[in-house]
Amino acid sequence: MKVVRRRALFHEQKRSNLYRVFVLAAAILAAAWFVRALDSGVVHHPFEPSPTPTRTAQSYALEGEAFFEAGYLDAAIAAYQQATLVDPTAADLWAELARIQTYSSSLETTERQRRARLEEARFSIEQAVALAPDNSTVHAIRALVLDWSASAALNEEDRQALLIQAEQAATRALQLDNQNVLALAFYAEVLVDQQKWSQAEQVILQALARDPTLMDVHRVYAYVLESTARYRQAIEEYDRAIAINPNLTFLYISAGLNYRRLAFESPIQEQRDQLYGQALEYFDRAARLNEQLGIQDPLPYVAIAKTYSQQGEFFAASRNILVAISFDTTNPDLYGQLGVIYFKARNYEGSIPALQCAVRGCDPETSCLARFGQPCEGDEGVTVEGLPLSPNTVVYYYTYGSVLAALSRPQQNYCPEAVPILNEVRAAFGSDPIIAAIVNDGLQICASLQQSLRQSTPVPTPTPLPTPLPTRGP
Repeated sequence: MKVVRRRALFHEQKRSNLYRVFVLAAAILAAAWFVRALDSGVVHHPFEPSPTPTRTAQSYALEGEAFFEAGYLDAAIAAYQQATLVDPTAADLWAELARIQTYSSSLETTERQRRARLEEARFSIEQAVALAPDNSTVHAIRALVLDWSASAALNEEDRQALLIQAEQAATRALQLDNQNVLALAFYAEVLVDQQKWSQAEQVILQALARDPTLMDVHRVYAYVLESTARYRQAIEEYDRAIAINPNLTFLYISAGLNYRRLAFESPIQEQRDQLYGQALEYFDRAARLNEQLGIQDPLPYVAIAKTYSQQGEFFAASRNILVAISFDTTNPDLYGQLGVIYFKARNYEGSIPALQCAVRGCDPETSCLARFGQPCEGDEGVTVEGLPLSPNTVVYYYTYGSVLAALSRPQQNYCPEAVPILNEVRAAFGSDPIIAAIVNDGLQICASLQQSLRQSTPVPTPTPLPTPLPTRGP
């Protein structure tokens, strides 16, 4: 008998589900892609540590503060710039960046470099003001930035405008917080530059009474004292600033300059020599500090060279200025100072290529003649761009024009180059009686030479200037 199999009464027959198949297939494909991406490095394992841990803005700020304390101002600036990239809304970071940029401008060796650094500082502090318009310290540092910018201004009109803005910033800072020590200190500095010496001293003494632990306060107090010719007291204040922060070379240079001023004004030879020695000691400390930090800064060597030059030790002066040039071979200001030293040493012919580099610029061959007194060997030569005429460069201009005129002869006539330079100086600084006398002497030599050439008659050989040209201050 054939038995027919019964259907299952309580179990349905299994059927395939297209949706389920599709989901499973997609999951398999996704898993395969993920494994392949892990192997190729496109996707990183979720439990792997980050290859470059993210740093906070405060971390960069602490690094910048440490660099500043150690005397690495460029590294401090770089750290604070990184901090502002991480957190561009932090006004205090922008303000501290501006403060360090301002102080670092004192280490620049040309006006152009100094103005450029101060422009960076102004940009930074304006960012801070925009972010925190009611922050007293931000406005205080703005006063510092604008005041130092005024000292680097190209003309008196710009200088006065910046000083007015600096005073307004300091006043605003004190309106927001009349106990702000930095605001008082930087306001005093502005007052000095406005020649309000008595008021400046009253303000800085208030800052000193409230917080004598700040380097900035002692630095400004020293500045107030030296502006009123109290150089010994100024040195004491610079020493206090150095004790607080012993790694800032500009403090040593400022103290040394005060010793040099005392030496310049002393009528006693023995005392003068001793004071010059103390100035050299401070400049040497700045140079050794830079050496320890691995910083090639020409400024201490420039200060040493000027000190030796005032003592009449021109060989030592020229050796130190040449060290400075070796750190910055395209710096026209350094060539100008070398030319003036050669001129004072009565090395008139040797001064010409150096002064040419400073005033008109020079090619690689001339730069080698200025530094080594001989043509280049290998790639030692550099191209130097000349400096524009300004109150700080006029000495290079009138010295160059005068020595060209004095060495002119019928067979080697430098007057076609000397006369335009001397006329340029007369147009800009003719109201200064000393400069006018120097310029007129050179122009008279060239006029006599030109007249004799027209008449085709022998002309007496011009005698080089018997004494060095006067320089301003110590």
